[in-house]
Amino acid sequence: MDNLLQIQNGQAVSRADIPDLDFAVFQQAVLDATRHSGFVVQFFAYEDEQSALKLIAVIRCGQVLYVAGCSLAEEYPSFTLECEKFHMFEREIAEQFGVRPKDHPWLKMVRYHENCRGKDDIFGNDYSQDIPGNYPYFTVDGDAIHEVAVGPVHAGIIEPGHFRFQCAGEKVFSLEIQLGYQHRGAEKLLEQAGQHRNRLPVIAESIAGDTAIGHSLCHSQAIEALAGLEVDEGAKIVRTIALELERIANHIGDLGALSGDVAFNPPLAYFGRIRGEFLNLMLTMAGNRFGKGLVRPGGIAFPVLEEQRQIMRNKIKDETPGIVNVCDLLFSAHTVIARFEHTGTVPRAIAEKLGLVGYAGRASGLPYDARITYPTEAYAQVEPNSNERTVGDVFSRANVRHEEIMHSLRAIPKLLAKEVDAEPIAVPVSYTLAPDSFVVTINEGWRGEVSHCLLTDKDGSILRYKVKDPSFHNWTGLAMSLRNQGISDFPLCNKSFNLSYCGFDL
Repeated sequence: MDNLLQIQNGQAVSRADIPDLDFAVFQQAVLDATRHSGFVVQFFAYEDEQSALKLIAVIRCGQVLYVAGCSLAEEYPSFTLECEKFHMFEREIAEQFGVRPKDHPWLKMVRYHENCRGKDDIFGNDYSQDIPGNYPYFTVDGDAIHEVAVGPVHAGIIEPGHFRFQCAGEKVFSLEIQLGYQHRGAEKLLEQAGQHRNRLPVIAESIAGDTAIGHSLCHSQAIEALAGLEVDEGAKIVRTIALELERIANHIGDLGALSGDVAFNPPLAYFGRIRGEFLNLMLTMAGNRFGKGLVRPGGIAFPVLEEQRQIMRNKIKDETPGIVNVCDLLFSAHTVIARFEHTGTVPRAIAEKLGLVGYAGRASGLPYDARITYPTEAYAQVEPNSNERTVGDVFSRANVRHEEIMHSLRAIPKLLAKEVDAEPIAVPVSYTLAPDSFVVTINEGWRGEVSHCLLTDKDGSILRYKVKDPSFHNWTGLAMSLRNQGISDFPLCNKSFNLSYCGFDL
């Protein structure tokens, strides 16, 4: 770790302080860090002010964050050959900047877009950017093998994604997931919005609609670090409550969907109603059911008065017994247990190799929770959660969600009990970003680790804005969960992860 700079979550540092290593030294240092139980938080390329191509890595090892950089050539030895945690990051860099990770074992495009340097793409003639979907899928040969293709247009109102199964009878040998059909250029929008900074938080909270609080919080903390903005304790408490309400609403909705996938309809109906109650609590705080507009650099945009606090206290008190009863109904039904147990298992060793995060990682035995490891806002005042079943199957992922719901229901009233005023700020906020600086922020969104990383130039303008949604880590975990499973278990496995298409497509 001697060649890496140790940093803090949400700490602005000078770009000059980030070690600029020779590539071979950089690669060895980063791979050594990830081999010793380290995980990739950010790994991306950017062009500096002289149009030189640079590479940045942010690695977490326990409670410590490290960063380093190097110059990047048009071709470089792939990190993925030695550590699978770099797999998606290297494919993304290849597509965004037209550089080749030599001998990458699975080098395919991610989002079907031209690279930002206007170079020819490196994927070859079979990867036509004019025909999304022209993509060389993995195949399994054999007389008994058949292929099942699902999507990108689905029967329900879900986002576009293609799932290609290689099967023998009902058993799945391989699932390959291809996304990227709705690439919106979110990172470029964030970089280009520098002239109109009041647009930045609007874009950030729209990265993934069900994670509006998670992404807007990461964005706000990054701007606060670079601009030296102070956030009062009351606003920190409100922001923490909002993130936990977002967690409850999504987990409850997904437990209902899992109930529906095993044809156990009473919990589906109950959880659907209950989810609406918690979305309405967000409406009470922010004026809309997804919390948009609430979190802004410098604090919160709306006052949260005693009347609203009491509404939240009463609603949580009224709904908690019903949640307990419906969860008991779901998790005690032998028909449900028979479908959940030993289905879609991702063992800890595989989860660690892939770098899974959030409840998917914890359900496979990886204890990482950013609320504990890198507590922001008021999380230092919240007791940590624990998980009982962590064998990596659908039952484990469902049970971790149940435990997180109950943990949040205990945490929010304790935060509401603190007699701290939360003064709203005037928006849009006027600020100046520190020049030639770098910051990375991490929060535990409801799916897992959300991270935003900003670099500024000598004038304090945004040079590079990098977004990482937890789904970027976890889609490969879903593919692994289908190995040697019946294809009819795909909806159940899929919903147990419930990953974001738009959070991935960016």
